[in-house]
Amino acid sequence: MTGKSALVTGASRGIGLSIAAELARRGAEVTITARKADALEAAAESIRAEVPGATVTVSVGNSGSAEDRAAAVAAAAAHTGTVDILVNNTGINPVYGPLMDADLDAVRKIFDVNVVAMLGYIQECHRAGMGERGGAIVNIASTAGLRSTGVIAAYGASKAAVIRLTEELAAELGPGIRVNAIAPSVVKTKFAEALYAADEEAVASRYPLRRLGVPQDVASLAAFLVGDESNWITGETIRIDGGMLAAGG
Repeated sequence: MTGKSALVTGASRGIGLSIAAELARRGAEVTITARKADALEAAAESIRAEVPGATVTVSVGNSGSAEDRAAAVAAAAAHTGTVDILVNNTGINPVYGPLMDADLDAVRKIFDVNVVAMLGYIQECHRAGMGERGGAIVNIASTAGLRSTGVIAAYGASKAAVIRLTEELAAELGPGIRVNAIAPSVVKTKFAEALYAADEEAVASRYPLRRLGVPQDVASLAAFLVGDESNWITGETIRIDGGMLAAGG
C-alpha cells in the first residue's frame, strides 16, 4: 500500500486503531479521526511507535459534523491528492433493550452516526478524488445487522442499513471504487465490553472457536479488502464471528 492515502474513522482505540496500524504497517499514509484530541494523539503515537517511519495524521472531529468530515478527508487527501482507502469505523450504541422502550432521539442519533455520517464520508472522499482515481472502501457493520439480538436492536437495525448501503454503493460506484463491509460479532473492545465483561468465558463458549474476537482479527480482514488481493470483490459483507452465526447463535 506504499503511496496510498488511507482515512480511518473512529480510530482512537479498538478496531479503528488496529485497522489504522495495520494499514500503516503495509505502507499506507494514514489519517485517523475521532472526537477526543488526547485519545487521538495517543493513538497516533502508538502507531508511530509500532511502525517506525509511519506517516500518521490526526484530524479531530465529530462524524456528525459535515465540516469535520470534510476536514478529515482534506487531511487525508493532502498526502497523495486523493483518498485511496476509506474505512468507516465510527459507530455508537447508547440504547440497550427492547425497541418499544427505546428513546427515539437516541435511535435517530444512532442512525445519524452509524449510517448517515458513513455516507457523508463516502461522498466527501468521492469529491476529493476517489471518484476520478478510484479506491476501496470498507464499512464496519455487525452480525447484529444480520440477525436479531433482542438486546441491541436499534444498533442492529442501523448496521443492517449499513449492509444495504454497502450493496447499493458497490453497484453505483463500480468499476473504479470497490465497497465492502465487515460484520464482526463480539470483539474485545471497550465499546463491546458490556456484552462480555460479566463472564467472558461463558460468552466465548457459545462460539465454535471458543474465543471472542480481538481487534487485529478485524484489521487483517479490512487490510485484505482494501488491498489488491481482493480486487474482484465488491458489494460483500463478510462475517467475522468465530462461527457464531453458523452455529445458530
